[in-house]
Amino acid sequence: MNQYKVLVVEDDPELMKALSIRIRWLGHDVVQAMDGYQAITVALKEEPNVVLLDIGLPGGDGLTVLSRYASLPTLMSTPVVVLSGRDPVTIEAAVRESGATAFLRKPVDNGELDAALDAAIHSERHASGASEGNRWADNTPPAPLWPLVDKEIQ
Repeated sequence: MNQYKVLVVEDDPELMKALSIRIRWLGHDVVQAMDGYQAITVALKEEPNVVLLDIGLPGGDGLTVLSRYASLPTLMSTPVVVLSGRDPVTIEAAVRESGATAFLRKPVDNGELDAALDAAIHSERHASGASEGNRWADNTPPAPLWPLVDKEIQ
């Protein structure tokens, strides 16, 4: 298994710890951010392979972070898996329109988290030999993984 870098952006310390443990258990490196500002600065510094992003954040919510990522050449193609405890009817469409790769409802099921991260990391468009500053060979972000992770968590 290849080791990838996952940026976890979550303001709840307990959930941050649980998500980080799970992702490390999957064999990946974890970098962390606790607010919208850190989500951008840490991503620019660390250049993660995938971002796990909470929507409800201090210092700029997840939708603001997604918008900022889309405007930055080094981050615009990084797949983002969004987490939210909000009602999916009100937030999911906005998340999709903002370019997220996948949407997961809190509380997050480990199997769905694993599948969403794996699919984002191993997307057909991912190219390990992509040019510096672009993790995707054809300069486009990955296709949304909605059919994979769209079901409601029981």
